Amino acid sequence: MEIGFIGLGNMGRHMARHLVHAGHEVTVHDLRPEAADEHLALGARWAADAGACAASAEVLITMLPTPRTVESVMLAGGAAAALPAGALWIDMSTSTPAVAQQVAEDVLDCRGVRRLDAPVSGMARGAEAGTLQIFVGGSATDFGYALPIFEVLGDRERILHVGGAGHGYVVKLMINLLWFCHLVATSEVLAMGVKAGADLGVLRAALLASPAASHFLENDVLPVLTTGDYDESFAMALACKDLGLAVDLGREVGMATELSALVEQIYRRAKAAYGDLAGEMTPIRLYETLAGREFRLPATPTLSAV
Repeated sequence: MEIGFIGLGNMGRHMARHLVHAGHEVTVHDLRPEAADEHLALGARWAADAGACAASAEVLITMLPTPRTVESVMLAGGAAAALPAGALWIDMSTSTPAVAQQVAEDVLDCRGVRRLDAPVSGMARGAEAGTLQIFVGGSATDFGYALPIFEVLGDRERILHVGGAGHGYVVKLMINLLWFCHLVATSEVLAMGVKAGADLGVLRAALLASPAASHFLENDVLPVLTTGDYDESFAMALACKDLGLAVDLGREVGMATELSALVEQIYRRAKAAYGDLAGEMTPIRLYETLAGREFRLPATPTLSAV
């Protein structure tokens, strides 16, 4: 299949590589030409601009950092206008229904270009391993057509058709929002507990054995607790962007967002303190400061007390 792929960042570079390995004819584009070196070495073609990347594509995939970038690439960058009639645009960015709808109304609908929104979860390591979770919004027919592509990029058991156009964006924003809420709530609980004298490992084990257990506490926070890895593969600037999009969506649909807005404020405070490029779990550092110590488990924790 002829696939155009725009956006070779921390996630997209792995995804495009998997598509080349799977035997697709892949044309790539990124603002940084050097980002495509590994793909060209594997046989991918280079496009000098977004329009050229889309011009011969049966499927165009965009994996971009912000909704504004998606809009710029598809409209000002000429990708939407260059897509052949009947082609399929799959936006795998974390974006908003409004942007995709604007692109469709301005350019795509009148030419019969189809579209799916298919944002992903799984971080850069999931993209590298080809085990992403993919949330797809759009028609069932287009989902079935694109499923072999998604199966190259993600875990077959976690590729979900979640509804009509735009619903993939909504589901992904809600997943990110809840994950960020988990991080802040877990950080506050750990900080309060250890400052009150509880052993960090025993406290975590007790929480995991209780109704308060969570996937975040069991798995996602472990890199911080074991090696001090705050996950720089996803930057604070992007985390704050996603939180802002979620809060904006709540306001658009008339939903109160008190907790979401507070979590966003905490994330923005951490971004101001540690920088745009700090890892997405950096807000934990705010709570480590309040607790007066880093949250680290011993190399061989003894949790038998629980």
